[in-house]
Amino acid sequence: MRITVLLPGTLREKAGGESRLAVEVAEPATLGRLLDVLAERYPALERRLRDEQAGLRRYVNFYVDGEECRHRGGPETVLRADAEVQIIPSVAGG
Repeated sequence: MRITVLLPGTLREKAGGESRLAVEVAEPATLGRLLDVLAERYPALERRLRDEQAGLRRYVNFYVDGEECRHRGGPETVLRADAEVQIIPSVAGG
């Protein structure tokens, strides 16, 4: 099943400069499986998205079809065909 991943400018360099990635994920597709596929293709991106135990990094927000995934099961969030996943790292500063 094809999933579209949208990356902000801060993460694009880790994915070959791409802002949109079309990713094929085996069914049943979940956010965790999507991240596994991304980890294989873009190892540097993986380190920015998940911690050493493959948990979602706290300071990175994952939106599945516009809804923050932590309210839908985190890595177990089920993805529909043609879903859109937007990844947004938190920005801090002052």
